[in-house]
Amino acid sequence: MNTVFPAWDIPSVPVAGSAARFPVRHIYCVGRNYAEHAKEMGGDASKEPPFFFTKPADAVVPVVPPAVGVIAYPLATKNYHHEIELVVAIGSRGVNVAAERALELVWGYAVGLDMTRRDLQNDMREKKRPWDIGKSFAQAAPIGAIHPVTAVGHLSKGSIWLDVNGTRRQQGDLADMIWDVANTIAFLSQFYEMLPGDLIYSGTPAGVAAVVPGDRMVGGIDGLGTLAITVGPAA
Repeated sequence: MNTVFPAWDIPSVPVAGSAARFPVRHIYCVGRNYAEHAKEMGGDASKEPPFFFTKPADAVVPVVPPAVGVIAYPLATKNYHHEIELVVAIGSRGVNVAAERALELVWGYAVGLDMTRRDLQNDMREKKRPWDIGKSFAQAAPIGAIHPVTAVGHLSKGSIWLDVNGTRRQQGDLADMIWDVANTIAFLSQFYEMLPGDLIYSGTPAGVAAVVPGDRMVGGIDGLGTLAITVGPAA
């Protein structure tokens, strides 16, 4: 293909235990999928259907332990928040998928961070405008290696946690999700065709808070290992 300037590489994520990589097509994120987090954000998600926002594929920052990733403190914010999440990697096509069959679309799982410019998000919410400026920006989706379902099975329970500078900030269990993985995929597939390469960041437990340059975040999920990220200087 003759492009007017050199094309960029397709964003991809390493696969645990393999030299293969998972190409990333699109990133969907579930909002307020743990009851305690919904409360700390001023809502009650148990009374409403799930809702979603998106990030660009090139927001991913792949990090494989024991490496520690570095992400720049982003532009235009003074309130930069961490959100530790289970990431679902889609490997099969599906639309209007029943919850009973939704897990058939899942290729694997990973640990991820939904990084958020909270002040910009809150400002947009108050003005009833889209959240994109708070959620969709460079390096906004750090992610660990993807573990194939064939190796780890389907995850419905297990500890999910995040430490900042050695102090526990977030602690929960995957069983606490309001919408589990199967029902999340089923709901999302009513509005979008799920395609191989899609990632779903499935929501975060309570305890989200700000980080600043120099802070080190280490998070993990039972069965999926850990993800370590240091916040670098401002971009």
